[in-house]
Amino acid sequence: MRDPYTVLGVSRSASEKDIKSAYRKLAKKYHPDQNPDDPSAHGKFAEATHAYDLLNDKDKRTQFDRGEIDADGNPRFAGFGNGGFGGGARGARPGAGAGGGFSAEDILKEFMSGFGGQPRGGARQGAGGAQWDPFGGAGAAGAGAGARMGKGDDVVVNIAISLEDAHKAASVPVRMPNGKVLNVKLPEKVEEGQQIRLKGQGSQSPMGEPGDALVTVKFEKSKTFRRDGQDVRTDVPVTLYEAVLGAKVRVPTLDGSVELNLPPGVDTSKALRLKGKGLYGEGDLYVNIRVVLPPGGDADLEALARFMRDQKPYKVRD
Repeated sequence: MRDPYTVLGVSRSASEKDIKSAYRKLAKKYHPDQNPDDPSAHGKFAEATHAYDLLNDKDKRTQFDRGEIDADGNPRFAGFGNGGFGGGARGARPGAGAGGGFSAEDILKEFMSGFGGQPRGGARQGAGGAQWDPFGGAGAAGAGAGARMGKGDDVVVNIAISLEDAHKAASVPVRMPNGKVLNVKLPEKVEEGQQIRLKGQGSQSPMGEPGDALVTVKFEKSKTFRRDGQDVRTDVPVTLYEAVLGAKVRVPTLDGSVELNLPPGVDTSKALRLKGKGLYGEGDLYVNIRVVLPPGGDADLEALARFMRDQKPYKVRD
């Protein structure tokens, strides 16, 4: 991966606020939802996220600035140059690469067995009795070193969820790039564009733990509801005689259907409000009444309409 400062376009002296601001701009620009037909944008989004994760972690940022880890978070081993240890061909083992350098396989074997023929059952002692571990630096314990090897890449996955599932914080199926389907519990009061991190569900690494999956949430278009912030709107069809005489009608909500009392002569120009029935219980549900006439026309209804037009007209428009 490229230098995380370069990826985010900030200087090495950038503050946490500057780093967060730079990441937000890139995330907004390259978000997969904004660039559904641009695969390169997905990669740039993942790269920016990885850079932000590294620089947002104070310990990792300090290690990177000191040259102890690279941009992928992998340890940089002191003394590893083009000429192997010490920069020259001295001490090169038979079969080592040209110039006496060590291949990745050679290096891994050396760490597993100990340098200079010394078994690596424990870390070597340094000045003052401090332990030296090539995977963690001075003072790090030898145990768990393998867990600090190079981590696999994170992957970005998009899911579309219904308002009902978001409202209930339901568990939803998520298909990963490798075809695996995971059952993921949505966070309480999840927001559109929010990312859910699934630890260890990213790309595999040959020398360390797998990366993570970054699941980006999007609300799918509903046939029943329209979201207006935390409020929700829905349409309910009624007959002409229900609108005139009043009735009890079933109304859909995010928690299931409820019964609503329509007053006689209901004003269909105004929505009926069900308080607290909006998204997450923080908004309201607004019900728009839609009068539906009988299909194919009706002679009696037409006669009544002519009578009202001629004998009892009223205005609904200025």
